[in-house]
Amino acid sequence: MNIISLFSVLSVLILCLSCKQEQSDQPRVPIEDFFVKPDNYSFKLSPDGSKIAYLGEHDHCKNIFILNLNNADSSKQLTYQVNLNVQHFFWVDDDYIVFSNTESPGDSLRLYRIHTETERRNAIMEPADAKLRWVHPIRVRDGGLMAGMNKRDSSLFDLHQIFLDGRPEKLIYQNPGNVTTWIGSPDGVVRLALTSDSVQSTLLYRQNDQAPFREILKNDFDTWFTPLGFVKGSDHQIYALSNRNRDKRALVEFDLHTGEELRLIYEHDRGDLSNEGYSAELEGVAYTTSFVDKHHKVVFDPNYQEVYDAMKAKFQGAEVEFLDNDSTLNGFIVRVYSDVHPGKTYYYNRTSKDLKLLSEENPKLADMTFNPMEEVSFLARDGKSINAFLTYPKSLRTNCPVVVLVHDGPNRRTEWGFDPEVQFLSNLGYAVFQLNYRGSTGYGKAFWTAGFKEWGGKIQTDITDGVAWLIHQGIADKNRIAIMGAGFGGYSALHAAAFNPSLYRCAITSSGYSNLFTYFREIPPHLKHYVQHFYHIIGNPETEPELFQAISPVFHADRVRIPVLFFQGGKDKFSSVTDANQFVGKLKNNGIPVRYVFKKNEGKRFRNAENVVEYYQEIETFLERYLQ
Repeated sequence: MNIISLFSVLSVLILCLSCKQEQSDQPRVPIEDFFVKPDNYSFKLSPDGSKIAYLGEHDHCKNIFILNLNNADSSKQLTYQVNLNVQHFFWVDDDYIVFSNTESPGDSLRLYRIHTETERRNAIMEPADAKLRWVHPIRVRDGGLMAGMNKRDSSLFDLHQIFLDGRPEKLIYQNPGNVTTWIGSPDGVVRLALTSDSVQSTLLYRQNDQAPFREILKNDFDTWFTPLGFVKGSDHQIYALSNRNRDKRALVEFDLHTGEELRLIYEHDRGDLSNEGYSAELEGVAYTTSFVDKHHKVVFDPNYQEVYDAMKAKFQGAEVEFLDNDSTLNGFIVRVYSDVHPGKTYYYNRTSKDLKLLSEENPKLADMTFNPMEEVSFLARDGKSINAFLTYPKSLRTNCPVVVLVHDGPNRRTEWGFDPEVQFLSNLGYAVFQLNYRGSTGYGKAFWTAGFKEWGGKIQTDITDGVAWLIHQGIADKNRIAIMGAGFGGYSALHAAAFNPSLYRCAITSSGYSNLFTYFREIPPHLKHYVQHFYHIIGNPETEPELFQAISPVFHADRVRIPVLFFQGGKDKFSSVTDANQFVGKLKNNGIPVRYVFKKNEGKRFRNAENVVEYYQEIETFLERYLQ
């Protein structure tokens, strides 16, 4: 070996030892600490602002607790269930709470009303094998509450009135077959309905509950129109998020009599607005948010603005999420969080300036330092700009081992904020790369539709181009790159293992879609009306079998040349266990290193605490073996 070659080898060894030393200086956080659940959560203010109800655990079951803000000694546990979990609850008025409970996700629906002082409770309906969707805003009218329920047909939600005194529920309006959402107004009348045949959506309106619903507007599948609520004092003017005749979802005021947009209230040129910000108590728009890169919040109501400014001043670098408020807009429940802090929930009184900590989302991580999500962008091969987040490990920014973490969906997006999975990987010494590839939501209509029928095409090349960018920038060590994801992210990992194995050292998939023919067969009944929509986004397996054959990894397992870690839940409704077994079997027959972790009682995501810890233990061991 000549002197130049020897010098090169020594330089590489020194660099590797330096990287190892830098990573070893970073304290390892125990896996279970990343995924601790808060003891108390789902905080909700009584309308008069005197009490806060929340969920906590008693005897291994979720129960309701009451925090009395005026008299702490009167705070108490409200329910004492020992074999059923409180699933959902809300205040009906200052004295009563309605709640549902279940033994398991597939259990019968049970509904109760309970008095917060006397603790007397009554069943407000017989246990039913059905799903229920409360109509918002929740208002008592004629002794009952409005709800959509699929009791008659599992795929359809009829409009029912649920009486608080326990009388049998009353069918108010039978779903004609295409209503997906019922929307009420502040006086309790259900005046709006949204319908969908998967290709077109329609807004229906009636001025009162004696009038029939009539069509106001019809939109194609790529147009979003989301009613937020009624303008104060009006029964025919609403606030809505709309991208009709525009690329980005904007906040508008809309007239239901004329079917016309009255005015544009706010839009953001970089992305869609999120569907939050309407206050039923205020009967108006309080704030709105754009989920482009870091959150961008615009506040319209001065009461909300006062609270927002106070929280932003106290918690530098954090974002504020409004969770609830009382009817006077004096008491607020807010969540404060960032990309390096899991978040805390507070009660804030606008008049007294009292700030009370209610819960830490993960107290195990309270005093630890984590790595920020940095915004980056690159150009795909066709010139389209792709945004992404990059989280570096501590003290290492070049030649990093990288985990490409692909988000599920693709009709979702990676959002700024604390992600325990990302911080777990970063804490192990890996850079984490999260792309919002074309087809991701939040960047407007054109960007979203650019991903249609590109599951195995341009979406995957966006990911490939992102990895190439990492390598060319000197960020990634080209020999130490893994791809990982769940659902669609898992599908992308399998696709990469089959079609681009030279780019990655290994792949990790959790309930990844290996066979897209099966994906369509497994769609649950209550989502069947979205099938035509899925045909536009993915393709039609009946008319385009060649496409599905070409992009389903199970048919190309013989091309896989890299190690694969495969997680599968036995109760996953979207990814077939049979297909998973077939894919893994083919890899084993071909001599490809594969680790298969199957949990028969888990679904798409592992929920059991022990299984979650085992899940990340497997990932840590797998990555250590192939990326170190």
